[in-house]
Amino acid sequence: MVADSKSDTLIRYEFRFADGRNWQHEVSLTAAAEGERTTALPDWTGLSFHQCGHCPLKVEEAPRCPFAVALVRPVEMLSKHTSFEEVEVIVRWRGREIRQHTTLQRGLGSLLGALGATSGCPHTRMMKAMAWFHLPFSTSDETLYRALGTYLLGQFLRMKRGQSGDWSLEGLRAIYRNLRQVNLGMSRRLRAAAEEDSSLNGLILLDLLAADTLYALDQYEGELDLFFQEYFDDEGE
Repeated sequence: MVADSKSDTLIRYEFRFADGRNWQHEVSLTAAAEGERTTALPDWTGLSFHQCGHCPLKVEEAPRCPFAVALVRPVEMLSKHTSFEEVEVIVRWRGREIRQHTTLQRGLGSLLGALGATSGCPHTRMMKAMAWFHLPFSTSDETLYRALGTYLLGQFLRMKRGQSGDWSLEGLRAIYRNLRQVNLGMSRRLRAAAEEDSSLNGLILLDLLAADTLYALDQYEGELDLFFQEYFDDEGE
């Protein structure tokens, strides 16, 4: 069924700190990343400010980096916290509520993953389908499972439309190589913006997941075989 309610198009993150402070952020799957800002964007969101070497955007057409714009509010609100500060993170999405007591680094990494996929960055746009089925705090195996499943389903749907399908996963490998470069580029921006390391470390966490997934794609060692034993049995046995 196509998403037709606000709960299906908004991912709500709430961070509850030990001192009683509370911070919330929504990720929209349908709206532009900049949202309703009433203040000027900081210089570090400029496209030419540590622009990723493989970025296809031109300053004349896009003066701001879309991923950076999506990170402005998290950086403003969370950059003064340390990455290992304990928080309770509550994610409300598709009528569900997911709670986890974790570090700010891990909670922020989960939020940044959704923000990046929906930001409008040319190199993260292929992750938008995964964002529609967002899984907070996913592990390496879960990320690999979702990335493979999403990409292969996308190829099947392309085939149903009469388009070619990439069953060798070369396109997926290219996506993750590009994601690693994007994460490194965003880390350079955040070093110039963050007083503490929470936002930066959230991005490092994402880069580690991207690296794990890329390695698994290039050097698969049976990480998911355990979950597919039934597929390896011949019919009738």
